[in-house]
Amino acid sequence: MHRTIFSTPIVNGLLRAFSVLYLKPHTSNWDLPNTLMVAFVLRLNICWMGKASIFRFPFGSLMKWLGGIPVDRSKSNNLVAASAQAIQQAVGALQLIVPPEGTRAKTRYWKTGFYHIAMTARVPIVMAYMDYTRKISGLGPIFHPTGDLELDMVSIKAFYAPFSGRNAAQFQAD
Repeated sequence: MHRTIFSTPIVNGLLRAFSVLYLKPHTSNWDLPNTLMVAFVLRLNICWMGKASIFRFPFGSLMKWLGGIPVDRSKSNNLVAASAQAIQQAVGALQLIVPPEGTRAKTRYWKTGFYHIAMTARVPIVMAYMDYTRKISGLGPIFHPTGDLELDMVSIKAFYAPFSGRNAAQFQAD
């Protein structure tokens, strides 16, 4: 695995201290900066998936250093298997952040790639959250997928029901 911002000595400690101070007022509305800061506070070594276009010049190297993994959604490239393999081969603890909505556009259904990655890698899902209304974030319970996608998604969505994203109107679950 390549070096990321979370495994770079000194930088990690400085950014953790900054993150602790910044998150006290928690005034930012940007998911990525908030996610990175929460990761520093909780001492996580995260990787996150983002659309390939944000990894182009001039920011590509920075996005990868921040733990980003580019996803080309225009191709079918077996991302589930590749992600599961990366988790299994990681040296030390690794947390892969996969937003279930998969988009910032208005959507009704969650993508299920995060679920399939967990099933394939045989790892639990840690239900992390950010509630912009109450200005809180953290890690929820550990969820062990059963293989029954529909039933498990009911449980997962029930956990997230009380939380409000920055643009809560962009997602409506039945």
